[in-house]
Amino acid sequence: MPFFTTARALRCSGGATASPHLHVATVAEATWRRALFYVVVVVVVVAAAEAVPPPSPPQSRTLERSFEMQALSSKCIWFLLSHKAHGHSHTRVSGYHKFWKGSKEALPAKDSSIKEAISGKPVLKDAMKFFDADIFNDSKLREMEEGAEEFNVPAFRVNRKLVASVDGGLHNPSVLVFNSSWGGKEAPQDKRFDYPCLCNVKRPSNDEDIAFMTVLELGELIRTKQITSRELTDIFLKRLKRYDPVLEAVITFTEDLAYRQAKVADELLEQGKYLGPLHGIPYGLKDIIAVPHYKTTWGSKTFKDQVLDIEAWVYKRLKSAGAVLVAKLVSGSLAYDDIWFGGRTRNPWNIAEFSTGSSAGPAASTSAGLVPFAIGSETAGSITYPAARCGVTSLRPTFGTVGRSGVMSISESLDKLGPFCRSAVDCAVLIDTIRGKDPDDLSSRHVEFEDPFHVDLEKLTVGYLESAEIEVVDVLSSMGVKLVPFKLNYSVESVQSLLNITMDVDMLAHFDKWQRLGHDDEYEAQDQWPVELRRARLVPAVDYIQAQRTRGKLIREVRESFKVDAFIGNATDWELVCLGNLVGLPVVVVPTGFTTIEDPPKGGTRRRTTVTTGIYAPPDRDHIALALAMAYQSVTDHHLQRPPIDDLGPDDEIPVPPNTKP
Repeated sequence: MPFFTTARALRCSGGATASPHLHVATVAEATWRRALFYVVVVVVVVAAAEAVPPPSPPQSRTLERSFEMQALSSKCIWFLLSHKAHGHSHTRVSGYHKFWKGSKEALPAKDSSIKEAISGKPVLKDAMKFFDADIFNDSKLREMEEGAEEFNVPAFRVNRKLVASVDGGLHNPSVLVFNSSWGGKEAPQDKRFDYPCLCNVKRPSNDEDIAFMTVLELGELIRTKQITSRELTDIFLKRLKRYDPVLEAVITFTEDLAYRQAKVADELLEQGKYLGPLHGIPYGLKDIIAVPHYKTTWGSKTFKDQVLDIEAWVYKRLKSAGAVLVAKLVSGSLAYDDIWFGGRTRNPWNIAEFSTGSSAGPAASTSAGLVPFAIGSETAGSITYPAARCGVTSLRPTFGTVGRSGVMSISESLDKLGPFCRSAVDCAVLIDTIRGKDPDDLSSRHVEFEDPFHVDLEKLTVGYLESAEIEVVDVLSSMGVKLVPFKLNYSVESVQSLLNITMDVDMLAHFDKWQRLGHDDEYEAQDQWPVELRRARLVPAVDYIQAQRTRGKLIREVRESFKVDAFIGNATDWELVCLGNLVGLPVVVVPTGFTTIEDPPKGGTRRRTTVTTGIYAPPDRDHIALALAMAYQSVTDHHLQRPPIDDLGPDDEIPVPPNTKP
């Protein structure tokens, strides 16, 4: 309720605050039906519980009251939310919210005595406190109940029958679309970047060196016929199979497809047809991106055998550019964290820790030289966090830059696709290839980027936050960039809760049937999506819309205070991650060094912690962030370092972090 109160306080009178994005019908279906059902049945327990004999010892544990519900039994409320009970252990969710989690035996969902207690004449007044809406007299509450039974609930059921399915948002997207642009124009579809020409690139003598070459370098080897796509495919498939048992980064090898695509690439080149720098280059896709005839598991045991007869738009773009898909890479389960149905993905720089997520496989595989590049996604940190942990360069582009049809959706106003690469130059090549208007994604558009390879650095004014890596500031300053202290100003008290309200309700709309069928019981990490999506059931539609109006206010305030061309800051600061995704800011994650780990393993095994920074730009100005990142990397070599995964012998035990299990 504190967030609901804040959102209402921020709105302008007369509806002047514009909402950047709404899913009205879906949100109403996903909240008010459940809300009104709960308030009809749950309050009866207050009176009925006094007549029920004391429960047996396993059920006698009480739950803490939440949202100041003094008049209600919080145990019964939580039973209704989750259809199972939870004990007293405290769990952090999404780095911000706190919820109660515990033993499933505390209050079994099939307990008949509970079902008998939840009956009788509904009384709404006290229950409305739970929604911060205890403002109606008894007459109005009776009117609300009758209206809900006569109109709301039947309408909810009709809508749900039409569009709610366990499809991860692949079909029937909302027609209410978020646009992150600050006034930029749509670019001509065929306007592309002018890539630098690499001359005198020679094939290395060993496969290890080939594996860590950049996309442009590998492309030059292909173009000059120093290596074939078939040979490259062999090299990277061997590395994937060699290191995947350690890193747990691959869900599905697409070996047959890869060799077919490599053969086509080689034949085209023999015919004198060169498709560009991605011609014949192997790569991986995060396994929320659909490829026909191969499993698209979303990292979840519920969907581990799912095959979608869909060709994702981003996959089409890469296939048209001649790229060769060698693997579907790990996504954390339903695009959350690094835990998936087959294990937990590890960081190549320190295999005693995990990669974070949810683009765990793309980050780890690129870092370890298992693929030259990979495509991941971000809703709230799923590109920036694993890129920083695994020490690779990545781009979270402006919202709407890359089409998302054929990709599992969490939130239609937050989801973005972006590349993991060896360098910022490669990121520029990749975003230039996959950007554009997807006819099946209403949020996508032709963003008018300028060419990052032709940005005049001396004309830029770049801010730096207190969290910025000072080496990056000094290097760019020495190259003629004007650097100034910087701070974003905005009045929204909690961008974290604003993001979670938006993300969780949208996610529930896409996985409504999944939850109703009880599949959340088999989810890999019970303190993650299951808890968040149960909570999302109790977000009133009105307050979801107020959250979007608050988001509109945040966007305006950030835009007004963004007086520089770009700024440098911590790539993984949670406040910045939430703000950047809500506003639609692009960011390039850049490796800037290493630190030694505490308590290093015995025997001289090298393990390091990567240090990164984020270069942020306004929406539609990705080219500025890329140009600054390319400039920094042109005079440093942090991004060229290789992780020491070869220090682990074939018979060595894989270390497990203390107090954690894959």
